[in-house]
Amino acid sequence: MRKVSKNIGVCELCQREDIETTVHHLTPREMGGAMLETADLCHACHKQIHAIYTNQELALRLNNILLLRDDPEIMKYLKWVKKQPATKLSRVRKSNSIKRK
Repeated sequence: MRKVSKNIGVCELCQREDIETTVHHLTPREMGGAMLETADLCHACHKQIHAIYTNQELALRLNNILLLRDDPEIMKYLKWVKKQPATKLSRVRKSNSIKRK
């Protein structure tokens, strides 16, 4: 069982403050990112990223926060989640492209 670090801080993706964050490997560990750069993300953003994108997409084209933030598939979600209180747990819907794989 792996240990997940949790801190209270700012989500690097949605920019919400005073929220519990987890460590997200910008290049997935299974794609060689175990020792590479990470980001502190809130639980909602972390789950949404993995629901929308495959690990291959994250490793090849979305391996930093700026690229993730500017991707059209997550922009609508970010606009919505920024308005949500830090205490609200949001539901995540898997992308159709992920469901088919």
